[in-house]
Order: sequence, then C-alpha cells, then structure tokens
Amino acid sequence: MRFTTFLHNGSPRLGLIEGDQVIDLNAAVPHVPADLRQALEQGIDLNEAARAAADSQAPRLPLNDLQLAPLVPEPGKTICLGLNYFDHASESGRGKPEYPWFFYRGKTSLMAHEVAGRVPKVSERFDFEAELAVVIGARVPRHVSQADALDYVFGYTCFNDMSVRDYQKRTPQWTIGKNFDATGALGPVVVTADELPAGASGLRIQCRLNGEIMQDATTRDMIWSVAETISLLSECLTLEPGDVIAMGTPAGVGQARTPQLWMKAGDVVEVEIENVGLLRNPILAEGA
Repeated sequence: MRFTTFLHNGSPRLGLIEGDQVIDLNAAVPHVPADLRQALEQGIDLNEAARAAADSQAPRLPLNDLQLAPLVPEPGKTICLGLNYFDHASESGRGKPEYPWFFYRGKTSLMAHEVAGRVPKVSERFDFEAELAVVIGARVPRHVSQADALDYVFGYTCFNDMSVRDYQKRTPQWTIGKNFDATGALGPVVVTADELPAGASGLRIQCRLNGEIMQDATTRDMIWSVAETISLLSECLTLEPGDVIAMGTPAGVGQARTPQLWMKAGDVVEVEIENVGLLRNPILAEGA
C-alpha cells in the first residue's frame, strides 16, 4: 500500500494512493484518524483500512491537484544517521565509524514534496543528501533484536537531508547545520514494508540536481542496516509509532566535489528511490 499526507483547509489528511488518485482515508473509513502518526499510535491496521477505502464510494481526488504536507505530521522523533555509506564516509575523509553518528532533526526543519528548500541568508554552503527514511509503525521494545526489529517498521519513504555545511562544522555536534528551517524534505509517499525487500535493501537511490545525477547508489551499501539501526537505538531509547529514521546518504554530496557544488536559488533537487518514489523540491532564497 502507498499513503500520503495532503492539506485540506490547512489541516493534514491521510490519503491512500490509487494510481494518480487519492482517497481521504478518514472520509472513507471514519474511525481512522486523519493524521498518520495518530493512526499508528492508535494501532489502526492501515492496510485493512485501505482495502475498505478502496472498496468504498469515497471521492477520488487527483493527486496532482493536492498540496502535500510533510508525510508524518510532527513526528515525535526524527533521528538521522551520518556517514552510513562506505563511499560517503571515505569521501568525507573518514573510515568506517565504530558506531553510527546519530543526530536529531526538529519539526520546523521538515517540509513536504514540492515545497521550496531555503538557502539561508547566513550561508551559501547549502548541500543535498538523498536518503532512505524509515517510518516506525509500532512501539519498539527496548533491546529489540535485529531478527525482530523489522516487525516494527510501517514503511519507507524518501528524505533529503539538506545541510548547511559551514554551520554543521562550526561545532563538534552537527545539530545546528541540520536544523535550519525548510531543509528536511520528507515524502511524498510512504510505501508499506510488505511491498519492499526486507529492510528496503538493494534499492537504487539517486539525487539529481537540475536533472543531473549527483548521487547514484544502492541501499545495500549502507554500513548499518535498518534492522541493526533499530536494534542499536533500542538499547538507548524507545522508538514510538510515527517516529522517523533517516538512514544516511551515499557519496556524491556537493561539499566533497572539486570544485564544491552548492544549491542555489532557482535549482531543483530530486531524490528518487527505486519502488519508493520521487521527492522533488525547488530551491529558493530565504525570505523570497
């Protein structure tokens, strides 16, 4: 199944994608909350709800006419991995880390498909990072094993971890350079885990800037798999329904190129993951 979140009268609505159309799940199946995170928190079987919606006479809305919202409205946690591809760790001048480089993103940094990423006034070093993102579907018990970890994944989506590189490097912690407003694109759809290989492994992942391929890899090249990442996180904290994990980026980022390449106003950046979707964002200057 494929789901998205769109805006109706300024509020997010959970939608089921049918080809180039969308069914408002709450309108079709009223016991389903209109918010993806709330639906997951309540333990709603969204696959069953989707089948009921597909069989209903609920209106079908043209997908291209909808304004999309961040896929998970205000996730409780957005946890990101740095240096999780061997080639990216190498191009960054580092070997394989001994432990994942985790950092957080706040909700004001997140935006939707087709919403503009913003080049900040204080920096021109605005970079792209194509990533696979995991949406947690059920509360993960502490110290979950790798063998059981994938049982708690609802689905997968695309993420662009746009980074303000000079601010990222101003402190030993990356948080400030990863949390400028309108720099974390998420969506446009979440594909349920049952439709993809285990752990979404072996999927082609690309980033294109103005149509030119910048990053081209496979999720098989991740250092820490989805299952291992969830298991490691569960040693420390409780993952909850609607939490998002961004799994890191492959080689080809702008800061590692010669000459370095930064996104600027007027650019268009795309992240595409095989069998998951295409995330597209124009780039504008802050305040434009």
